[in-house]
Amino acid sequence: MTTVLVVDDQPLQRYGFHLLLDSVPETDVVGEAAHGAEAVRKTTELRPDVVLMDVRMPGMDGIAATRRIVAAGGRSRVLVLTTFDLDEYVHAAIRAGASGFLLKDARPEELLAGIRAVASGDAVIAPALTRRLLDEYARCVPAHRGDPAEDPRLVSLTDREREILVAVGKGWTNGEIAARYVLSESTVKTHVGRVLAKIGARDRIQAVIFAYDHGLARPNAD
Repeated sequence: MTTVLVVDDQPLQRYGFHLLLDSVPETDVVGEAAHGAEAVRKTTELRPDVVLMDVRMPGMDGIAATRRIVAAGGRSRVLVLTTFDLDEYVHAAIRAGASGFLLKDARPEELLAGIRAVASGDAVIAPALTRRLLDEYARCVPAHRGDPAEDPRLVSLTDREREILVAVGKGWTNGEIAARYVLSESTVKTHVGRVLAKIGARDRIQAVIFAYDHGLARPNAD
């Protein structure tokens, strides 16, 4: 059973998400919040597996709330729902520590799958969002990047693990990485796990940030 806290300033949206999540036995809505401050408080109280987080809300927005929830170091992971085209702050939500992004027009099965993935410790980005999200983030990367040769986290990687990190930074799935390097997907998953541990990344999205910050990935790279 995956417990979920629904955060949205629109009562009708919260009601719709609540109905959907309660319609399947795998999820249980343990609470709702109408703004960021309430989301932070209820996350501390209820300790849900997943916080389904809106971005644009009055008062404390979803980005600030995500940052506080992640900084608290609890077990809850944040899945952000966004329209993206209207939200210029998506890259900031990545840095805040969100574990996933889905568009608000996602199909019900996509939302449910995203919640399951995030709850299991994976990261999820809507397919239509992936490349645009990476490009948006790349435009916001600081001009000064870390020197890969000087970072002990990169030095600790094997050649194969470095290849995997670069591939993750490009937004490739485990299946795509497996096909490119002639590996099984289970082997790729093991490599990804080791890479995350060595670079100190919470999940795949933070690994993408790391790759961009160190010049290992760039927009439109093959």
